Amino acid sequence: MIDIQEANQALQNAEPLDIIKWGIAQSDKPLTTTNFGPYEAVILHMVTQVKPDMPIVWIDSGYNTPDTYKIAEQLIAALNLNIEVYTPKVSAARRDAALGGIPHFEDEGHAEFTEQFKLEPFSRAMKEQRPDVWFTAVRSEQTEFRQSMDVFGNGPNGAIKVAPLLHWKEADMLAYLEKFDLPNVSRYFDPTKALENRECGLHTKL
Repeated sequence: MIDIQEANQALQNAEPLDIIKWGIAQSDKPLTTTNFGPYEAVILHMVTQVKPDMPIVWIDSGYNTPDTYKIAEQLIAALNLNIEVYTPKVSAARRDAALGGIPHFEDEGHAEFTEQFKLEPFSRAMKEQRPDVWFTAVRSEQTEFRQSMDVFGNGPNGAIKVAPLLHWKEADMLAYLEKFDLPNVSRYFDPTKALENRECGLHTKL
């Protein structure tokens, strides 16, 4: 079992790949989640360099841009991803027809929309997959909340959440993409966040 406090003291400033190697070595059932958004190719490339059959979970809201789906297919093929896709119980098309699509993030119904299209599928994935270590690509410069995060933290269902890229800047991510000739999404939209620097609730609820 990973001691979160000790792990943070020992590895808080370690290189992402070293954090991933260490986390996988401590794990019986690791898992990486992705949204195939900007720079997600970095975490996917890193974890599969260490563990080629790393289980990858994609929470696909159904509202992704065509560019996102295109890049996702490229990365799935190029990295031979061991991927499982989780989708909301209500399709985007059905939601649009019945309720008029995505509510404004300040509207009363946006919290319910977020629960339906991101939090519930994520919770379902974690309950079914039951990882003991969960790798995520969150970075501290993305939102104010993430500036207070540590590399190692508590995840759902007793899993240890590991954010190996937490301290990397956008320039670091770009350099990695260029070094390994990895594709990147140019048009991405998360309907549960609406604003780039806004939390969707997935990390704040843990």
